[in-house]
Amino acid sequence: QVQLVESGGGLVQPGGSLRLSCAASRSIFSTNSMGWYRQAPGKERELVATLTRGGSPKYADSVKGRFTMSNSNARSTVYLQMNSLKPEDTAVYYCNMRWVDLEGAFWGQGTQVTVSS
Repeated sequence: QVQLVESGGGLVQPGGSLRLSCAASRSIFSTNSMGWYRQAPGKERELVATLTRGGSPKYADSVKGRFTMSNSNARSTVYLQMNSLKPEDTAVYYCNMRWVDLEGAFWGQGTQVTVSS
């Protein structure tokens, strides 16, 4: 019965920044993976960033150097800092988490990011 609640999306100009948050109703200390995905209208879902237990964040080439994934165990929250935003970053962004002791993956409700002047 884990719930993930996303926030932080909105409208931003090209070159601007946004910080997305994904708060879990369960401790994220025992997650085995956390990730951010995005989907634009008519496009396939795309993996943006992922963090696997024991590893370091990995990013899609399209966002590397601009986006940074991090987390707070104390707040049970994962973040996606997005800098130097481009119009092609416009999409609905979803967070995803898997726990070592739970079956399957859990998804946030999605948050809209629109990059436009």
